[in-house]
Amino acid sequence: MKQISTRFSIAVHTLSLIALNPNECTGDYIASSVNTNPVVIRRIMGMLKKAGLIDVRVGVGGASLLKNPEEISLLEVYRAVNAAEENQLFRIHENSNIKCPVGRNIEAVLQTEFLEAQRAMEQRLAQTTLQDLRGKFV
Repeated sequence: MKQISTRFSIAVHTLSLIALNPNECTGDYIASSVNTNPVVIRRIMGMLKKAGLIDVRVGVGGASLLKNPEEISLLEVYRAVNAAEENQLFRIHENSNIKCPVGRNIEAVLQTEFLEAQRAMEQRLAQTTLQDLRGKFV
């Protein structure tokens, strides 16, 4: 099973910092909060910018939200950073023995279950906004 990329939590961390401290949010500031290399932050900020969630100031550095925190859902962030391939949150092992009734049918049986689980997770992420998280950080 493939895990959701840490890009997702780093992106939520980044957006939360920008929402709370819009004037201080350079890549280095965010990297020190995340405790990672600034290059990682720049890549994620590039993805967030491409998704229309932030504006990055060139030269002086820093970033700002392009939407209000209550308009940014965790699902939007999840999709912006390609946290998991579409409909591929769960992967199924390959090359099962087709002579076995379980091996022959495991993919079809699990596919529906896994897709429903992913949809439920995405619905939950769609209900949570950056604003919902904001008050929990202070």
